[in-house]
Amino acid sequence: EVQLVESGGGLVQAGGSLRLSCAASGFTFDVYAIGWFRQVGGREGERVSCISSSDGSTSYEDSGKGRFTMSSDNAKNTVYLQMNSLKPEDTAVYYCAVRKYDSSCPRNGMDYWGKGTLVTVSS
Repeated sequence: EVQLVESGGGLVQAGGSLRLSCAASGFTFDVYAIGWFRQVGGREGERVSCISSSDGSTSYEDSGKGRFTMSSDNAKNTVYLQMNSLKPEDTAVYYCAVRKYDSSCPRNGMDYWGKGTLVTVSS
């Protein structure tokens, strides 16, 4: 059974930093992509970043580009999202998700989801 567990959320002041973690287990496939998504109450969820297992390439949406960095630790089966220069508009529930047998992270095409971790940025 695939399980994804996010951690690292919390309350931080504007301009501060947080590092989110997503611990993955139960994978039986070799090719996959892992993405970070966020959802604000009353708004549609949006993709934040994506990493591909095939070549390790990462991509970022404009909202976090230059401030957010995604990385992975294969030995620990964990991916991270380092968030710097946080803004109040970054406040959201952050989820990690997996798409199997592919290298992209379409919001409506992810196969497995974690339960999320809350990030609150105060002004």
